[in-house]
Amino acid sequence: MTPLRKRLLDELRRRNYAPGTIRSYMVTFEQFRDFCGKSPTYAGAEELRRFQLHMLRKKKLAANTVAMRTSALRFLYKKVLRRADLAMDDLPLPKTERKLPTVLSPDEVRRLICSAVTPMHRAILMVLYATGARRAEASVLKVTDIDSERMLVHIRQGKRRRDRDVPLSRSLLEALREYWLIARPAVYLFPSSTGHRGPKRPITDKVVWYAVRRAAECAGLKQKVGPHTLRHSFATHLLESGTDLRTIQLLMGHSRLSDTTLYLQLSGRHLRAARNPLDQLRLSPAIKGRQS
Repeated sequence: MTPLRKRLLDELRRRNYAPGTIRSYMVTFEQFRDFCGKSPTYAGAEELRRFQLHMLRKKKLAANTVAMRTSALRFLYKKVLRRADLAMDDLPLPKTERKLPTVLSPDEVRRLICSAVTPMHRAILMVLYATGARRAEASVLKVTDIDSERMLVHIRQGKRRRDRDVPLSRSLLEALREYWLIARPAVYLFPSSTGHRGPKRPITDKVVWYAVRRAAECAGLKQKVGPHTLRHSFATHLLESGTDLRTIQLLMGHSRLSDTTLYLQLSGRHLRAARNPLDQLRLSPAIKGRQS
């Protein structure tokens, strides 16, 4: 590990950044270093601008991804290298798109779960859909986080380092008991394999991503499906079944209710409940005849 890479890693850890953010920032560092062909210490504003264009035009990365990587470079130069000669605030963040996420129907969720290729993958999919957990949260669940006495799942140190509890469904509890009889996890609910990180450590969130993508392929789903798709489906289906927004906010771990109102746009029941103003007009019959 180079001294600069270690300095960046130490600074991120000192500020208690989330593991996913740390991994993302370190990947950005390595990609920028490879793009420049030299240490970022000796790069300047021109290399930063060219790297942005490289990501947008050649790599064709999404604007959200480029914005995240630009933030990583800002952190590197402002907090680690402290380069006063670079006006990092002048490095623009690309305008991001706000697209509605994909939501599966209950039958599509059923097909997805039934298409899991291993017992662990099936358990992962059920945890994602039954709890609304993010993939990083699901990957580090411990056996003791499944509280069968209180019928709760304890999700610890989620986004912004916040803990939360979500209800443990009977179906999920039965599925996890069946999975436990097969896998016998000791500490982490989804332990890594001996050939990778070792059974005393959890799987990475990439394994969660792979479990969903592989099941989606086997199920023949045409949509682009990932772990967050099950999180969005969980919230939308709760809303359609009559759960109030405040409760969904707590279950999802949203810090702002405005983040949860997104699901009003995804709920077919709520959209159909809105009475179209055109239907309230008393229009005269259309004039028959040739159009000019």
